[in-house]
Amino acid sequence: MNRPPILWSIAGLDSGGGAGVSADQRAADATGVHLCPVAAALTAQNSMAVQAVFPVPPGQLDAQLAALADDLPPVAIKTGLLGGVEQLRIVTRWVDRLRERAPVALVVDPVLRASTGASLADDALLRAYCEELLPRASVATPNRREAAQLVGEGSAAEQACALRALGAGSACITGGDEAGPMALDWLSTPQASGWLALPRRAAADNHGTGCCYATALAAALARGFVAADAAVLAKMLTTSGLRAAASPGSGAGPVRPSAGFITDPGLLPGLFDTPPVAWPERRLPSGVGGVYAITDSGAHAAQLFDAGLPTVQLRLKRLPGEAQPTWQARLKAEVDPACAAARRHGATFVVNDHWREALALGVDFVHLGQEDLLALDTTDCRDLADARAGGLRLGLSSHSLWELARAAAWAPDYIACGPVWPTLTKAMPWRAQGLDNLAWWAAIAPAPVVGIGGVLTPEQLIQIAACGASACCVVRGLAPGAKVAAREWLAAWRSGAAMPLAVDAGWPHPST
Repeated sequence: MNRPPILWSIAGLDSGGGAGVSADQRAADATGVHLCPVAAALTAQNSMAVQAVFPVPPGQLDAQLAALADDLPPVAIKTGLLGGVEQLRIVTRWVDRLRERAPVALVVDPVLRASTGASLADDALLRAYCEELLPRASVATPNRREAAQLVGEGSAAEQACALRALGAGSACITGGDEAGPMALDWLSTPQASGWLALPRRAAADNHGTGCCYATALAAALARGFVAADAAVLAKMLTTSGLRAAASPGSGAGPVRPSAGFITDPGLLPGLFDTPPVAWPERRLPSGVGGVYAITDSGAHAAQLFDAGLPTVQLRLKRLPGEAQPTWQARLKAEVDPACAAARRHGATFVVNDHWREALALGVDFVHLGQEDLLALDTTDCRDLADARAGGLRLGLSSHSLWELARAAAWAPDYIACGPVWPTLTKAMPWRAQGLDNLAWWAAIAPAPVVGIGGVLTPEQLIQIAACGASACCVVRGLAPGAKVAAREWLAAWRSGAAMPLAVDAGWPHPST
């Protein structure tokens, strides 16, 4: 039996049971990690206010950590309310000791001010955060006001940059306590940056949101996810705990996340380049389904349509140094026969990457990889959005949770999940998703999911269909001269799609 990852929470004890280690315990339970709650400060508080803070004597804090280090060493540590400089320095010493033995992630939630406005940190503690604790942080998760106390006023992006300049590996400036229809967090990590967003929930029970978020992020790191993926999971968990239940006291009730958050499609955030003012509307079904062939030949695409394939993508690369007129003529020569065949059969023809050229040639469906999305400048984004409003259909690749969130921000017609199995068609830095991640994608994504990568036999196609995917890409298996005929691939898909779901969606595994 696998043991759960161990997470230490070094934080305050909220006598009202709303925030601090109480909130951390609820978040840890929802993520399936084992929490070791370490009291760094005791608070006299209820649901309305913090009335007093009593830092735990340094020797007592040190003794707690020493006892845990002998038997329950952590994979990750989350810090909350620390109470004072001496307590902070005990934490830094233990982080250094533990890291001499094995890697330990550190999530710093700088609890500097109570939600009622009471200050919980003096100037000396602020300096210690900036000079001693944040340089050791894997991720820092302040809200906007806490970030301003630490690094000064500025945009969320500027504050995150300043935190990373202090040494934090990543930063997420949370904005759940701000105004507006969208709950916006600025994410800055080595993997991705942008606005992590969900529609704001009108929930009175929001005590301990920052604690839950930081603990969930630390738990995800402990489970092996990189910072950007961990932030997606933390956003999902925290939002799941915002409910309009009756508070046990006169003030705000506690956030109560549930383990079921991980498969709730309404909780997947979007990752936006600019702050959204509304959640993108989900589009009507795109018509992509079943066996989805990929080829570099328009004539071959036409043959595949004639053989009954419902969807074919043209993946044609522009040659190095190829002049624009030559390239456009070559692309047109490949697109024209494929488009004509797709129209004859009422099938779907997709062009990969070259969306402007495809539009000019009358193609109404394009596929973009994540690197293509990132290459779009402001004008490109506006023009692509206008084309979408005019009827252009769009498919997007995704290989990780943060890429899935970025794809969700575009409200695409389908989202590809890959590589399902290792693939040799292109070099990729991703681990294979496997059928378990594909099933999770199919359950959580806001658009139909297309499996892609390493599909070489009809038996694999059956497995992908039985995971709930809407379609599956086949490249080499349908190449010219392939041993398996198109009708066999089509029969395999029908067989798999008729089966009960073969894999239950649960926690995804890390793909980076």
